[in-house]
Amino acid sequence: MGWLKVEPGFVDLVFWVVVTAIPVSVVFGVIDYGWRAFLREFPESIRISGAQIYANKLRSALTALGVIIGIVAVTLMGTAILGIDAGVEQSLSGFGDDVLYVTKWPWKDTSDWWVYRNRRDINVEHYQAINEWIAEHPDSPMKLAVPAVDWGASVLRGENRVNNIRIVGSTADLGRIVRSDMKEGRFFTDIENRSSRNVAVIGFDVADALFPNESPLGKDIRIRNQVYNVVGVAARQGSFLGLFSWDSQVIMPIGAFGRSFPIRWADPEIRIQVDTNRLDEAKDEIRGVMRRVRGLSPEKKDDFEINSQQVIREQLDPIKKGIAMGGLFITGLSLFVGAIGIMNITYVSVKERTKEIGTRKALGARSRTILLQFLIEAVSICFLGGVVGLATAWGMSAVVGAFMPSFPLVFSLGLVMIGLGVSVFTGVFSGFAPALQASKLDPVVALRYE
Repeated sequence: MGWLKVEPGFVDLVFWVVVTAIPVSVVFGVIDYGWRAFLREFPESIRISGAQIYANKLRSALTALGVIIGIVAVTLMGTAILGIDAGVEQSLSGFGDDVLYVTKWPWKDTSDWWVYRNRRDINVEHYQAINEWIAEHPDSPMKLAVPAVDWGASVLRGENRVNNIRIVGSTADLGRIVRSDMKEGRFFTDIENRSSRNVAVIGFDVADALFPNESPLGKDIRIRNQVYNVVGVAARQGSFLGLFSWDSQVIMPIGAFGRSFPIRWADPEIRIQVDTNRLDEAKDEIRGVMRRVRGLSPEKKDDFEINSQQVIREQLDPIKKGIAMGGLFITGLSLFVGAIGIMNITYVSVKERTKEIGTRKALGARSRTILLQFLIEAVSICFLGGVVGLATAWGMSAVVGAFMPSFPLVFSLGLVMIGLGVSVFTGVFSGFAPALQASKLDPVVALRYE
């Protein structure tokens, strides 16, 4: 099931933070009266709690329902949050972690629009100067530079037509730095690029729309007034939240691109593959080479921008955190309601069994034993509710994944551990006050209770 990823992540750390207090809460009496007493009484408390839950199956099930709903809500929200994060990372992977982009405009929001508007356009021929620098400096953190221009257009093949397709012009070296495999065929060659042949590599969605029942290889497509021969089809990459995807693109030699589109107005850029371990050094070298080839004197500011996918990630992080905080707060309310229900039923159980408590105390049962029994009962109901809730959330995730395969669900092991930890913590939180009340009952008063 490729749509469902089970992978431990950063949430494992949260799990340990959540559950470290739980054992202390459950066995708080261990230090007080010793391990031996606890180990002797704990199994008996579990047996009594299990008998009570079994004797009141319907009530226990209805009580656990609040926790089940809460765990389902929290787990699904956590799955969605991790899925959004994974989807963004998947989309950004198309940019490449090891690729820097020299552009006229910065990718971050800015109020200095006129400053960037008045900059000179990026000359795509400058990529050759960067590659010459790389050849002369083998120890450079830069590896390869390629030009790229793009334009939106419709692509036709006979009666079939797809609109708003991103047409990209570049060199054959682009195939060495892009994050996309080939489903069929190949990338265009350096000879085809140098001769500006009308050949093209098309994305998966373009191929599926124009060639629904046949292979596109060797077939022709029309873009504006030019005919291009398809030499390759990129494998499906998928997209998320409208971010970068190769599936709706057509890539061709930059010379062939220039026959249909104005390169100067196509917002040219230079993509540079670098050593990610020397990213800052690579930026400094790129800045130095670009200032030299653009003839900038030392006192002048840069008239170009060096962008990376980190800029996009920094802009998306506050949005993702806002969604996470709001979603977990709302779903946490449902879990809190479930905890209140557990507390209420535990109070009712204490009232119903007041005489039993008095009898046990009269026979020598300690207050701590009574407290532990009721606490274990509350924790057991919550734990069982958590297990059912996690199973339900997993099933619902499977259904969502089947109907929405493009949504990258992440049902991680850490998320499961957090769900179980929260269930136990909810039991401790909701059962402690009623259990404490039961443990403090006077046996004489309890025996006389009607």
